[in-house]
Amino acid sequence: MKHTAVVATVLLLAPLTACGGNAAAGDDGSTVTVTVGYQSKTINTVTAGTLLRSLGYFEKQLNSLHDGHTYKVDWQDYATGAPITAQMTAGKIDIGSMGDFPLLINAARGKQLGKPTRLVSVTGYNLRGGLNTIVTSPNSKLASLGDLKGTKVSTSVGSAADGTLVRALQRAGVDPDKGIEKLNQQPAVGASALSAGSADALSQFVAWPGLLAYQGKAKALYDGAELDLPTFHGVTAREDFAKQRPTVLEAFLKAQAEATDYLNAHPVGAAESVAKATGLPAEVVYLYNGAHGIATFDPAIKPQLVSALKEDVSVLKAAKLTGDVDVDSFVDDQYVKKALGSDYAARLVTKPSASASEVWPKGASRTQSFRTPAELLAYVSAHKDGIRAAYVPDATTGTLWFADKAVWVADGDDLLPFVAPETARAYVSAHGGARVVTYAEALEQAS
Repeated sequence: MKHTAVVATVLLLAPLTACGGNAAAGDDGSTVTVTVGYQSKTINTVTAGTLLRSLGYFEKQLNSLHDGHTYKVDWQDYATGAPITAQMTAGKIDIGSMGDFPLLINAARGKQLGKPTRLVSVTGYNLRGGLNTIVTSPNSKLASLGDLKGTKVSTSVGSAADGTLVRALQRAGVDPDKGIEKLNQQPAVGASALSAGSADALSQFVAWPGLLAYQGKAKALYDGAELDLPTFHGVTAREDFAKQRPTVLEAFLKAQAEATDYLNAHPVGAAESVAKATGLPAEVVYLYNGAHGIATFDPAIKPQLVSALKEDVSVLKAAKLTGDVDVDSFVDDQYVKKALGSDYAARLVTKPSASASEVWPKGASRTQSFRTPAELLAYVSAHKDGIRAAYVPDATTGTLWFADKAVWVADGDDLLPFVAPETARAYVSAHGGARVVTYAEALEQAS
């Protein structure tokens, strides 16, 4: 666990008082510690975690309060949302960020233990569900969801990726309880299991599928956006903390909004910053968080996302991970409304991210966009040694993917990319004369 101090060392000698529900931190000038739990490698939470921390915006907002306190931020990094929830219900974390399914478990555990929490903002979201992907090993013969019947599939039970797996299998006519052997594993363990051959497929959340594909250790089998169900990450706060320190929570949410604006204005710089802090390749971070990335960032709690959260409850109940969850009482937008002020109403309007093909040239501080995937391929073909990364949107779902990892279809003069083979085959079967081609063939045709 790493700590970021807000104040000079001499001030840190003052008595430290945990922010969470401790009234001892009165107006006597004592130092108040705010503990933030985040997931550095779950990069759709970066505006409330990794990027926010690196920019120092929260510390600046706290220093501007001038309320007689000196503030210190204790940033605690975790691999998943579960330990953040455990620490929150123990009164040791004030603010945390996690995905939608873990948020529901956070709500259920908080209520169960008499330590209620509240959803106070959103970080990154995808209205179709593209933040989750099912992948297989590069040489796997599995080509459709139906092929998963009788196989071993690794996922993290209780995560949004598990929710995607369950729903996708149900739609494909495969019983998610009896049709596969589900391996409940942390993402890194599941990735290793896939490489070792002890798992046939892996269903995971951002950024694992993109990372494994980029490294050549996996290929996509199913694009979560095919479900056409919103998925998102958000910020949760302990109710007692929010009530005792509303100005501190509002300072966090103002800082989150600033970090969001920075990411949207400087997508390449933000990707490089997150890559440096996490060890993830910047090319993978950009796939999700870039100008046309899989995720859209906005702190506003949109009605579509609340509705999706209500739909998610049934999946967790079926897995016996929660009982009923009162989503309406869990969602509390009063703090983010106050933090964003008159901007909030405008932010509630959903603006679908425009699909675009992008090239990140080597040595460049910005990417170059193209109207069509074919135009991108023509550029890549002419600059083969000068490309850092190339991204194209799935022709059906709009999910961005690496151009050299996509499944390509030639339909006359059109060249169409797909994340997964099954959607590519579906397009071919519906369009006479269309055919699946290799990436090399697509490049040759485009040139």
